Amino acid sequence: MKTTPRGGPNQVLSTTTYAVVGTRPIRHDGTDKVTGRAIYGEDFRLPGTLYGKVLRSPHAHARIRRIDASRAEALPGVRSVVTHADMPDIEDTISDLGEGSFSAKWAADNIMASEKVLYRGHAVAGVAAVDANTAEEALKLIDVEYEPLTSVMRVADAMASDAPLLHEDLYTDSLGETSEKPSNVASHFQHVKGDVDRGFAEAEVTVEREYTTSTVHQGYIEPQNVTALWSSDGQLTIWTSNQGAFGVREQVSSVLNLPVSRIRVIPQEIGGGFGGKITIYMEPVAALLSKKAGRPVKMLMSRAEVFQGTGPAPGGWMRVKIGAKRDGTITAVQADLRFEAGAYPGSAVGAAAVCMFGPYDVPNGRIDGYDVVVNKPKSEAYRAPGAPQGAFAVEQALDELAQRLEMDPIDIRLKNVAKEGTRRIDGPRFPRIGAYECLIAAKEHEHYQAPVGGPNRGRGVAMGFWMNGGGPSACTISVNEDGMVGLVEGSTDIGGTRTSSAMQAAEILGITAEDVRPSVADTDSIGYTGVTGGSRTTFATGWAAIEAARDLLGQMCARAAKIWNVDPSSVAFRERQFVTSADSSKSFNFGELGRELFSTGGTLTGRSNVSPRGVGAAFCVQIVDLEVDPETGKSQVLRHTVVQDAGKAIHPSYVEGQMQGGAVQGLGWALWEGYEFSEAGAMLNPSLLDYKLPTALDVPMIDTVIVEVANPGHPFGVRGVGEVPIVPPPAAAANAVSRAIGVRMAHLPITPYRVLEATGVIEPEPVT
Repeated sequence: MKTTPRGGPNQVLSTTTYAVVGTRPIRHDGTDKVTGRAIYGEDFRLPGTLYGKVLRSPHAHARIRRIDASRAEALPGVRSVVTHADMPDIEDTISDLGEGSFSAKWAADNIMASEKVLYRGHAVAGVAAVDANTAEEALKLIDVEYEPLTSVMRVADAMASDAPLLHEDLYTDSLGETSEKPSNVASHFQHVKGDVDRGFAEAEVTVEREYTTSTVHQGYIEPQNVTALWSSDGQLTIWTSNQGAFGVREQVSSVLNLPVSRIRVIPQEIGGGFGGKITIYMEPVAALLSKKAGRPVKMLMSRAEVFQGTGPAPGGWMRVKIGAKRDGTITAVQADLRFEAGAYPGSAVGAAAVCMFGPYDVPNGRIDGYDVVVNKPKSEAYRAPGAPQGAFAVEQALDELAQRLEMDPIDIRLKNVAKEGTRRIDGPRFPRIGAYECLIAAKEHEHYQAPVGGPNRGRGVAMGFWMNGGGPSACTISVNEDGMVGLVEGSTDIGGTRTSSAMQAAEILGITAEDVRPSVADTDSIGYTGVTGGSRTTFATGWAAIEAARDLLGQMCARAAKIWNVDPSSVAFRERQFVTSADSSKSFNFGELGRELFSTGGTLTGRSNVSPRGVGAAFCVQIVDLEVDPETGKSQVLRHTVVQDAGKAIHPSYVEGQMQGGAVQGLGWALWEGYEFSEAGAMLNPSLLDYKLPTALDVPMIDTVIVEVANPGHPFGVRGVGEVPIVPPPAAAANAVSRAIGVRMAHLPITPYRVLEATGVIEPEPVT
């Protein structure tokens, strides 16, 4: 695809136009959110509500010898207290939540510690009282006797042969075999393609380097919250701000050993999630407290609890090796990934291995991945989980290779870019993809053509890949008596997916987006719908809206035939009109026919349940210019451009927002963010004052270029867009810093202190 550099910060390189899809209507929930009318989890109240709090461990690793809650139970105003002893005995089950697997056994132990606490902040007991202050006082009256144990905070320490074990019953699953002795290594896998040794033998230039990344938090504004009512008839109702009501229902069912038919989850508006609000934490605790007290229980985490008691993205260690010919052709790659799962198995190391070399056609490759438990909170999904870490290593090694070969950093990527038919190292072949088109658009962009300018400045380029998700979604569409449409779907709306689903339905129905009123239903009111995550929602739930609209059109054609007294087979919907071949003078537009339904047999409802498989892979290229102050080590981002293939941008403004938001979060990973732990396992920066997030003062306006290479697996060519823009920024910023100071930065975040260490301004701290 040939493009021409254009002015302006935001561009859409499009080849296909529609009446509704690709336009920019005002979002349906916009007024409620900007005026404060939208109801979030913390806003929800029921009569007689009690307030719950959680007692958390002060130790990173300790055996629980005794818990005595009698003094807390005797405190006036306390209505119930629960510990792990109140949770049912369950069999372990493994479920797929859309962005990682879910073990009922591990989850139950994470929700409420049983025999040991495995990280500082691990929940030990829950209290419900008439007000939050009384509940807080009750926590101080719970006596817990701990036997402190040695903690392990890094993968290297955890993998040592003499390391303290977090779980005495955890054995390494390595390439289909199980270790004979317990270990902190939960699993080891390997992907191989071609002959790696031969590939490196053919290489004329080789780059090999180790990289490390820190634990980082998703940084959502709204803390976790829940209100639960376990009624006397045995029905459990949960109101919560979560990324998937059905996922909550499934997890609660597994942990509390309840049939899903006895659990109703009512989703509230959500103040950000980014993968961090898929897993449950307080829902079972609130439910058990409610069951004991006979009243609804409301729980809300503090910010410190969010940091210390929920799942961040994992830190880890990586070694990457790339070999190439002198013309830049890659001959072989090799990677060793060791990720911190936190207290329980299940890091994103598998996705990292899938994504790290995804943008490239590699003839020979081998990737080894290790999932390692450490005494930190159980890691969870964070926007393209694992991919930013993997790209941080690969894209830096590739940039270093380009420097050694004196090649343009985009040219070396173009030389090796994946195309339709390319087989990834982990096995699958790509269908039609837009990786090449993104690189061309980036190279021809005005930003890349402009000089970097000035000393201590650098320009970094990086590319990212995310495989995107599909899975089940449901939708119903009903026609109102005024001809307008109500759309009901089951996906929590985080980034405007109500509107993106409504727009796809409107395109099929021949009406405007404003003629559709979308809403998100609870688990009793709509068919099973997967989590809002994995960049699946506009693709999969949008497809459900398309199929529901098609179902509705079929019924309306039949109703038009009845009104006109013609054969139903003669009626069709063409060019936004219902017409009949039996009489060319007869026609209805959608609204006209909709207003006739009530008087001609009643209203109609279109329905669909889908699980589409035609997921389109997403690629993103980012360019970052920054300046490093040699005296302070501070990096100031000067310019940032994001080029991404959206397949087809349903609502370009939303797509641009996803691109910009992901880019800012990725810059946060690169330059500021990271958990700081003491040797004893205490988090040292558990607040938004001490955990540095980028603000509007730290980043420039971010230019976007939407490339549209249609996904052949979707009716409108949609590719998920929410995950991949966070993947390139850590590497792009690191490449920019390295080119500015002449030293490779192999650890995230690239703080001023680390820059000063690298440039010799200050002495490096000794490695402990």
